[in-house]
Amino acid sequence: MNEKQMQLFDQTTYNISKLVTNSYSTSFSFATSLMNKEHRTAIYSIYGFVRFADEIVDTFHEFDKNYLLNKFEEDLKIAFSKGISLNPILHSFQLTVKKYNIPQTYIDAFLTSMKSDLEKKDFKTKLEADNYIYGSADVVGLMCLRVFCDGNNDQFEKLYKPAMRLGSAFQKVNFLRDLKTDTEILGRSYFPNLNYNNFNEETKIKIISDIEEDFRKAYIGIKQLPEDSKIAVYVAYLYYKSLLEKIKKAPAGKIQEIRIRISNLKKIMILLKAVSLGKLKLI
Repeated sequence: MNEKQMQLFDQTTYNISKLVTNSYSTSFSFATSLMNKEHRTAIYSIYGFVRFADEIVDTFHEFDKNYLLNKFEEDLKIAFSKGISLNPILHSFQLTVKKYNIPQTYIDAFLTSMKSDLEKKDFKTKLEADNYIYGSADVVGLMCLRVFCDGNNDQFEKLYKPAMRLGSAFQKVNFLRDLKTDTEILGRSYFPNLNYNNFNEETKIKIISDIEEDFRKAYIGIKQLPEDSKIAVYVAYLYYKSLLEKIKKAPAGKIQEIRIRISNLKKIMILLKAVSLGKLKLI
């Protein structure tokens, strides 16, 4: 395969990662579209990898999940070793990992949390929950931060903790939003010692207060992001803040009955707000 053909193959796999992103998450697609092409492409590849692993453990109930996840991990190792994979998601991801020097420890932590979803059904301590969130969400934020900082290690170190807090906030909002599905279908409880049958307003407010503190700390970092990624991350931040506010207003019982959503119109309004504030340098 000559260089031109290899470039075509690489670009095709990136395009497939973009298709996965657009298909699974309109809000994430909205945000990512605001980045420059190089960073946008890299973020699509990270999302595609994370999404497929998450689908294995959360969706493919009629298949051998352990086999699929182990095969996914093994194929990724081969992709890193050979520099190529016929799995387009893994090929584009390994290109991004190498280009932006994403540490293997982040990938290992993510896969460890995915494996725990196949075995562990509830968390008894805050430490257990925090370890899971680190692997399932925080490291994903750190992977993206490696892309945003583009080799600027001083900047990365400065934004390391806020990026983790943002990942934690996003994940905890997802836990609240998906409380019914996680409990009734997947049999999981991500909040330490949370008794689903006794989920009430007091419990809800306590969880939300913790998430709001994550958002507060994360925003400090968002303001210091490179201009290319700042507006995009701010869009995701506003989206999840709006989702949390809607959950906050909903009775505890309603959260157990339905999946709280943000309308597409609201998402567009958030996008316009973020772009306007970004242009005015008010973020």
